[in-house]
Amino acid sequence: MSTVGIVMLVHNALDRAEQVARHWTASGCPVVIHVDRNVPRRTYAAFEKACADNPLILFCERHRCEWGSWGIVAASQSASELMLAQFPDVRHVYLASGSCLPLRPVQELIDYLAARPHTDFIESATTADVPWTVGGLESERFTLRFPFSWKKRRWLFDRYVDLQRRLRFKRKIPAGLVPHMGSQWWCLTRRTLSAILEDPERATYDQYFRYVWIPDESYYQTLARLYSSNIESRSLTLSKFDFQGKPHIFYDDHLQLLRRSDCFVARKIWPHAHRLYEAFLTDQAGAMNRTEPNPGKIDRIFAKAVERRTRGRDGLYMQSRFPRHGNENGLTSNPYSVFEGFSELFEDFETWLGRATDSRVHGHLFAPDRAHFAGGETMIQGALSDNAMLRDYNPTAFLTNLVWNTRGERQCFQFGPADNQKISWLMARDPNAQVSVITGAWAVPLFRSNRNFAELRKEAAKLQKIESEHLEVLRSVWTKARVRIWTMAEFVEAPMEPIQTIVDEIGPANPRRLSEAPKMVDLTGFGQFLQNLKNQGMHPYLMGDFPVGQEPSTVPKQNRKPYLVR
Repeated sequence: MSTVGIVMLVHNALDRAEQVARHWTASGCPVVIHVDRNVPRRTYAAFEKACADNPLILFCERHRCEWGSWGIVAASQSASELMLAQFPDVRHVYLASGSCLPLRPVQELIDYLAARPHTDFIESATTADVPWTVGGLESERFTLRFPFSWKKRRWLFDRYVDLQRRLRFKRKIPAGLVPHMGSQWWCLTRRTLSAILEDPERATYDQYFRYVWIPDESYYQTLARLYSSNIESRSLTLSKFDFQGKPHIFYDDHLQLLRRSDCFVARKIWPHAHRLYEAFLTDQAGAMNRTEPNPGKIDRIFAKAVERRTRGRDGLYMQSRFPRHGNENGLTSNPYSVFEGFSELFEDFETWLGRATDSRVHGHLFAPDRAHFAGGETMIQGALSDNAMLRDYNPTAFLTNLVWNTRGERQCFQFGPADNQKISWLMARDPNAQVSVITGAWAVPLFRSNRNFAELRKEAAKLQKIESEHLEVLRSVWTKARVRIWTMAEFVEAPMEPIQTIVDEIGPANPRRLSEAPKMVDLTGFGQFLQNLKNQGMHPYLMGDFPVGQEPSTVPKQNRKPYLVR
């Protein structure tokens, strides 16, 4: 007769529970099954009849089990009492659920426990040492009363907790008990389990834990400390939880992952994971090697999964983890460059920059009429349209999608005060952004236009106000982008040095001196244009100092050849 008995708590997928129960009994392990009272009587009767031919499968008194309720503890008590009474040779009782799946030959578990006849395997730690409680109560679960279901009667649950806190109500913990917590899936020796179930103070303990929150994670974990002579504070069942405290469900594609865990049992297995059930319940020879259970082998994989679920990849906005503002893992996925005032100051700047840097250079992506993609395209990777209405529905998503879908290719685009300004804060907060600004360059197209001067003055005042607010964003303490700002006057005075610096940052891995410079537009008369704006009552201060009558040179200065002074 086996020295290991299995207590199985079942509430759904009864066909899988029967399959696993027969697998346990095939190796001589008796199984006592508790079926949740919420399961219809007819369904339960059919399940019991299906197992009637196996003398090692018994059914205990049924209790109504709800998450976090006393019913789960009562179910394990009834099943354990029946196990100890009917199978006197059992020396260890292993608590499992209907969704648990043995990963190794059952005989290996029998031998493992036989070599440790006085060891109780139960995760048991004080509340001060438990780091895994997520969004729940810690010490208060033992000092307040919880008569209402957290899942079904959440409003009453929360209101009653608040009332007890206001009244400073505090329950008295039974003498001699030090509350401990841990996984509900344990494996206890007959000596420890019978001592818990036959304790003269059991009625007192049961009454106390009946109103503790989630008692199945604290009842046995606390009482085992009173009677066990040797506790291994760990579970032999592989049970992983996500960042919200919900158990991970294992599917067919987790087969190799489960093999690497070396654990005896795993939960929660998806009932339709046919490949897992077939592999572990029929292929005993290749199920596992005899080795110490080591769930830590796969902890790294689960840690990466949690990080991917909570943080995601840089610049990727997924439905499953759409981040809160300020809680993104990287606003964009790759570096990109923004040029403000360059296409206004230089002729055919986009074409020149594309040749100099081997990057994709767009026009004004956030222009009022449309997104001016490189090469005049109307749609690019990611099915991003140049339609202004679609773009402006969510400008942030437009830019992050563009950068994500063109990974591996540096993106550059033009920006200015006439464009949609809703993107300003994203660029300022984004460490991937390289923003180069020539302030006041928006005045050059106005200067070269043939419009009525009264209209030009009004337009200039509006654009200057918009750019001024944009510059405040770029200079804020929250800015993480790499920002360079020049006034138009100082940039025109010596344009090659800043242009070379910018090209070196975004160009090939091996920087090279520029062999050609972009052609600057003719600025003859621009100083007088600015003076005319001043004369009309508009003060164009963002351009810097352009003296009237002294026109800036539009020809880049040639670098002088170095020479040696002896």
